[in-house]
Amino acid sequence: MPPRRGRKDQRTMMTHKFKGTRIYRDAAEMLESLQFTKIERRSLSTGGAWVTGTIADYRFEALVFEEHATSAGFELGESRISKLWIEQVSDRRMVACFDRGWDMLPAHPRVGQVVNLLSAGLAETIFGK
Repeated sequence: MPPRRGRKDQRTMMTHKFKGTRIYRDAAEMLESLQFTKIERRSLSTGGAWVTGTIADYRFEALVFEEHATSAGFELGESRISKLWIEQVSDRRMVACFDRGWDMLPAHPRVGQVVNLLSAGLAETIFGK
């Protein structure tokens, strides 16, 4: 019997019953969902860029720099991100906030995975290095 038209693979389309958020199978699938909605470069004197976008079921804003911070405490690991705010799209609840230090640690391991993905390549994507 042929599959029904329009039927999706259940593993890729599973959702939480109440939150309506998709369950991604792995980090690569989450990364495929990354979209930038705004990239606003700051002046040459202050440098960096404000980046707004979505990844998985989260909205984020990040202040990203071309070079590493002079003080390691001003940067999320070695990511060149000095500010990162993440909210869950479904209920607009803040789930992580880094402002030259953690104001709110990731609320869930999945949010931690989003932080890790952005930390690993956001600056390289924006600045090409």
